[in-house]
Amino acid sequence: MNTSPAIDIDQATRKSIALGLSRLLADSYTLYLKTHNYHWSVTGPQFASLHLLFETQYTELALAVDLIAERIRALGEKAPGSYKAFSELSSIPEEADLPNATTMIRRLVEGQETVVRTARSLFREVDAAADEPTADLLTQRMQLHEKNAWMLRSLLEV
Repeated sequence: MNTSPAIDIDQATRKSIALGLSRLLADSYTLYLKTHNYHWSVTGPQFASLHLLFETQYTELALAVDLIAERIRALGEKAPGSYKAFSELSSIPEEADLPNATTMIRRLVEGQETVVRTARSLFREVDAAADEPTADLLTQRMQLHEKNAWMLRSLLEV
């Protein structure tokens, strides 16, 4: 019995799209971890509002990584699921320091924008393959991360 999905997307294209989604998954998971760490560690006069904002964002990211991984599986590929794999695939650097609140916000803006770029870089291939479910997922991810980046950038304005 053939266990490959019969979804009118050839295997090579499915593999390529799944690799792009794996990068998106790694970026999203790395951003989740960074945001969750900042939620635990933020201090200063904006503590209450940032603590809550970071919680909202990491909670959404926790749901998103599941959707991305499940789409990879629906394409017939295995989703990465280890810190090692994520660190090799992610464009978002890990950090060893614990910055102040303003630097946290700047770094989260960079992370949100990185996720947008990763999603956007895959969109042309997904569109050419008429992979509407993945296109929809990418569109939703880009919209949310662009909004999050805008909201975080707004906190940096004086």
